[in-house]
Amino acid sequence: MDTPNAKILDAAGFAAEKHAGQVRKNAAGKKVPYIVHPLRVAASLARSGAHEDAIVAAILHDTLEDTDTTHAELIDRFGRSVADIVLEVTDDKMLSKDENRSRQVAKAPHMSEGAKLIKVADKTDNVMSVVESPPNWSDEKKLLYVESATRVVIALGLGFEHAELVGRFWSAVSVARATVTEAA
Repeated sequence: MDTPNAKILDAAGFAAEKHAGQVRKNAAGKKVPYIVHPLRVAASLARSGAHEDAIVAAILHDTLEDTDTTHAELIDRFGRSVADIVLEVTDDKMLSKDENRSRQVAKAPHMSEGAKLIKVADKTDNVMSVVESPPNWSDEKKLLYVESATRVVIALGLGFEHAELVGRFWSAVSVARATVTEAA
């Protein structure tokens, strides 16, 4: 029988293979392996005491959206609970970014707890990326992203039991707003 750490490490290996060759670029042109992002999201959940399936799903949260991974493949490898959480946080690539952002806000209050935790940790990491390794976006686009992320996190409606995780988001938003405004 696998220990909890084995399932998490299996997910990390799986996600690393699926995201192989994918990178995030910043304004300076530096390429960071994409897998760093889902690992940071998962680490944030682990620090907050999230359950194992949420941590595993956090590692896998972009595989359906950004790789050739299927929902059935995730069920076979990691179980229905994990696969369904990943599906909940996956955007529809057939929709525009604006449509997906609106959909995220509408879906947020109805998500499972694991999906809500991943969503806030994902938004936190993305907002921090705007600050620490800014994409080659205009300041206006950066602020629009921060405000869009804010709407999603507010809609999640997470309570005091997740104050630490949500607090990290608000700290990231504060730093991002100040940094982008200062740069402008």
